Amino acid sequence: MYSMVMFILDDVDYCRDILTAWEKTGVYGATVLDSSGLGRVRKAGIRDDIPLIPSLHDLFKNSETQHRTLFTVVDSDEQVDAIVKATEAVVGSLEKPDTGFLFVMPVSHVYGRSKKE
Repeated sequence: MYSMVMFILDDVDYCRDILTAWEKTGVYGATVLDSSGLGRVRKAGIRDDIPLIPSLHDLFKNSETQHRTLFTVVDSDEQVDAIVKATEAVVGSLEKPDTGFLFVMPVSHVYGRSKKE
């Protein structure tokens, strides 16, 4: 049975380390998306960091704090367990605040997923 592992990472500085740790568990493909949660969007609010006469850089600079959402599809519960352990080895216990949110969903069908040669 296939499973999708999704992890919303709070501290983007850990992204490379987590991907490396996942690779060591046998993950050979993952997708990484920039994302932002409701709390951070609300906290960002109205931009007050733009100077009176802004440059293009000032206008396009993003002051909103980002998350990274990582996801992969695996084919065993053992690999899911290994990914959870590898993730916690990098960010600490997921039960602590400001580490991230990891969840697993069953996947009924998978197409286009081939083994790395």
